Amino acid sequence: MGKKAGESMPGCIFFNRAAGSTTAKVLAAVVAIAAAWPALQISIPATRYFSLSLRAEAAPVASEATEFPTANAVRIERTGDRTKLIFGLSTSVESTTFVLADPDRVIVDLPQTDFLLDPESGKPAHGPHRKTGLIAAFRFGQLAPGKSRIVIDLRAPARVLRAACEKSDGDGHTSLVIELAKTDRADFRAAVQIARMQLGALAQTKKDEKPQPASVKPVVMIDPGHGGIDRGAMVKGLVEKDLVFDFAKAVAAKLETDGRFKVIMTRDGDSFVTLSERVRMARDGNAALFVSIHADTLSDASDVSGATVYTVSDRASDAEAARVAQKENQADAAAGLDKTEDASDVSDILFDLTRRETRAYSHFFAHTLTNYWRVAGRLNKNPQRSAGFRVLKAPDVPSVLLELGYLSNKTDGQALSSEQWRDKASSQVAEAIEAFFSARESATTVIKTDPDQVPVGKIPTGGE
Repeated sequence: MGKKAGESMPGCIFFNRAAGSTTAKVLAAVVAIAAAWPALQISIPATRYFSLSLRAEAAPVASEATEFPTANAVRIERTGDRTKLIFGLSTSVESTTFVLADPDRVIVDLPQTDFLLDPESGKPAHGPHRKTGLIAAFRFGQLAPGKSRIVIDLRAPARVLRAACEKSDGDGHTSLVIELAKTDRADFRAAVQIARMQLGALAQTKKDEKPQPASVKPVVMIDPGHGGIDRGAMVKGLVEKDLVFDFAKAVAAKLETDGRFKVIMTRDGDSFVTLSERVRMARDGNAALFVSIHADTLSDASDVSGATVYTVSDRASDAEAARVAQKENQADAAAGLDKTEDASDVSDILFDLTRRETRAYSHFFAHTLTNYWRVAGRLNKNPQRSAGFRVLKAPDVPSVLLELGYLSNKTDGQALSSEQWRDKASSQVAEAIEAFFSARESATTVIKTDPDQVPVGKIPTGGE
């Protein structure tokens, strides 16, 4: 584009690769979008918003890359109508920036970076950004292996003036500076359209993976919710993504010890997985049961407590179920994903009968799990609910979402962070899964295809 690395450009660079030297270890990571289009060059003249030149470069892969750049400080600076979000880094990295709408936000993709920061430092009324012009809030974390992301929620439409690494003259410290300026709605929408075209092209490349061959053993998929940049609920140091991951691992370990099942987890570390990818994994992995594990919070109702088991339905069973589904369905947006990146939504209308039978099995397992849970912990006053959870929409995989409890409730919070409670509760979940498959294999179990009725059959009680 006629500019040297590190040189800022007038107006906005829509996709902006930040300046800065990149170490061999950082080059081993995948730089978003640039790596996906090896020969893409687009130029849209006559607008300050869309000067775009995107070229992927061959990146040497370090054979022993064991460390990643770290971010150890963050602050916001405001000068006139401009706002800067500044991260202190251990070394320079390259970045790619773009904007999305609904809600308005700026996305900054980086090679994998360890954020040694308070997870709550980007909340709206927390830390260094109580009065900060264009920035309403921000979050950060791992998006995928080799890739991290910063998501900036905007108070008003903005354009990215620069996203570049700088070294201070005084102490030589490196900072990633993301500088924003206000723009009008029309220009912002045009930038979003360009981003969606690019992301739509990326999504098409994700459809080539082949389903896994069928397993001799029943496949149980355990889905720890959230992950990576999407932390889920956070209350007084309790972070949902970590708590549910530990619980999911405990359930998986007990099922593997049983030996009857092939157990797969949707994530095996602190990385982000889209809702549609979780559904795809269940279907392509020939899962016979999908269990998504979460925890909830209610800031204005700390007395609400206990576990709840959700199944999918076209209409929510009640207002609370609708609230939880709406919250959980926003996971992709929280990670800065646009709907065009999510190109694998289930749309198999012809499988209606299969879907109805699947929902009947889902209700059956929800009932079984509720009965077993009574032995280990408290249940919500209405422990079985249903709503339109995107993650439960595989038409041919019985699926439930287990909310372990409420982080906003003191007793639930203490339980969820207790290793002793986790061991006991995860044992009950594993036993419920074993009972579900035993009942399915029993000749006395009759499955009805009415999704509003629980299948007839032996439903174990907590004492069995």
